[in-house]
Amino acid sequence: MSLFNDHRLKLRLGLTLICVFATAGCFQPMLGGPLGSSMIEELRAIKVQPIDDRIGHYLGNELSFALNGSGSEGPEKYKLYVTLSQKVQTPIIDTISGRASAASVLVDAEYRLLESGSNRQVRTGSAIAVISYERSSQRFANLRAARDAEIRLARALAEQIRVRLAADLARRI
Repeated sequence: MSLFNDHRLKLRLGLTLICVFATAGCFQPMLGGPLGSSMIEELRAIKVQPIDDRIGHYLGNELSFALNGSGSEGPEKYKLYVTLSQKVQTPIIDTISGRASAASVLVDAEYRLLESGSNRQVRTGSAIAVISYERSSQRFANLRAARDAEIRLARALAEQIRVRLAADLARRI
């Protein structure tokens, strides 16, 4: 039996091709095409304000890189303020030692984007990320694992915030 002898398969393939061709021109990437260069300039114009705590430092660095990967300073049109709340949970406990063998770090980032000159609010939102890591009986290994988890968390939050800001700014352009 040939793959294309089945009538239902031909029908599915035909409907799929019709859908693909019908929506081919409907989608445009946010950071590509004619809108992309102005979008990149809008993202570069966002100045990330200092964020408290160590994970805030990591997040500020990640956001600065995600929004302005070139490192060149441009005109500041927007200010981004981020407030973090962090929680560490230990869901797995070793029954013999009574110590936590894993931990999860949960961070909720509330952000506000303001216009630099007028301080008019452009966008508010939140991003949430959870990262787990293993714990051991070695104290310094636990500290390093927690710090690595915070760095991964900052990357995840920065990407969420960048995408949401790009989508909002794309609507404004």
